[in-house]
Amino acid sequence: MRGPSNSTLAADSLGRSLLLAAHVLAKVQAGKSLSEALLLLSGEPPAARAAAQDVAYGVLRRYGVGEFILGRLMSKPLTHPETQALLLGALYRLETRPDSSPMVVDQAVAAAGELAGGVFKGLVNGVLRNYLRQRDALTAALATDDVAHYQYPRWWLARLRRAYGERWPDIVAAGNSAPPMTLRVNARRATRDDYLARLKTAGLGAAPVGLDGLILEHPVAVGALPGFFAGDVSVQDGGAQRAAQLLAPASGSRVLDACAAPGGKTAHLLEAADLDLLALDIDAGRTRRIDENLQRLGLSATVKVADCVEVERWWDGRPFDAILADVPCSASGVVRRHPDIKHLRRESDIRNFVHTQAAILDALWPLLKPGGKLLYATCSVFPEENSAQIDAFLVRQTGAERVLEEQLVPQQENDGFYYALLRKAL
Repeated sequence: MRGPSNSTLAADSLGRSLLLAAHVLAKVQAGKSLSEALLLLSGEPPAARAAAQDVAYGVLRRYGVGEFILGRLMSKPLTHPETQALLLGALYRLETRPDSSPMVVDQAVAAAGELAGGVFKGLVNGVLRNYLRQRDALTAALATDDVAHYQYPRWWLARLRRAYGERWPDIVAAGNSAPPMTLRVNARRATRDDYLARLKTAGLGAAPVGLDGLILEHPVAVGALPGFFAGDVSVQDGGAQRAAQLLAPASGSRVLDACAAPGGKTAHLLEAADLDLLALDIDAGRTRRIDENLQRLGLSATVKVADCVEVERWWDGRPFDAILADVPCSASGVVRRHPDIKHLRRESDIRNFVHTQAAILDALWPLLKPGGKLLYATCSVFPEENSAQIDAFLVRQTGAERVLEEQLVPQQENDGFYYALLRKAL
């Protein structure tokens, strides 16, 4: 099989971007995360990389749509993953840019010539032309299938219906939309109003959100943000910014960020107050990103690679005034930024996450001082990981009090997050 690095297609051609996207999508379908799969594009020219990413994100966000259409056009699925992914990418381009249909078909066929010795070129040509002939009927048929219409796995939709009643379609629609680019101004460097003025001078429109955030009118590369590399600003969703605001440790506090990578919440805590902060993460590669973010922002913390549950391996015996437990979860609240989650997550995963979350809570609670605060956080919208998890914890820990609880659902201003602020009795 000819790989993406030795294709004969022109680097700036649509065929090239479809071919690259097909390789990425096949990796995701095989179980890789999108961030891992996108590493295939690291050596590509910026324009080719951006075009391929656009196709990959589009296909993954429109969960079930392409598969539904191919199911109507083909008697059985292809057993060649890259060609199947190529068809999904081409269908996405045909759906979203119908005015360029002939070029899309031509370029998809050219890309098929780079896969499996070109044996599927005729099939790709026939399927895509058949789609164009039946486009209206196929589009209408999407409404008859919940998965294709709402673009989520069936089990996921069922959980949202049970949990949110009449609100569930809005949550689904928000999760299918393109996310905003939200900034967090480094309070040690400037006020939000000051930075808003700098954005205006740079020709970038933005509006305030939350206490420290700004939503850009249009996403840009971080290099276009004034002072980004100097540490004046970071990219962080408005919902994620709630963590530091809710925990709000006083200056001089000893603080634990137990699942800290890549360090956005760690940095926000340190921007707001002078803290003795320990940041942990179990993944060494992701832990390096904490150090990189802190260095860029001019902040300092103790950073360790450790499993927070294995307390005896990293704790020095000194209790904490405040703990942030941003625990592993289904990530069901951030699918618009990570659409591969729809494809990788299984309903059985929820139970496993719940067990892990409970273990983290039980391991960290004894490390908190009497009167101290623990903020439990997820980027999930499923109650089992959120309110039900905290209800069960409060039964196990009679000395814990729930001071505050927030369930944020995906909307224009923020992704989906859950927060429960707990206080230990004196």
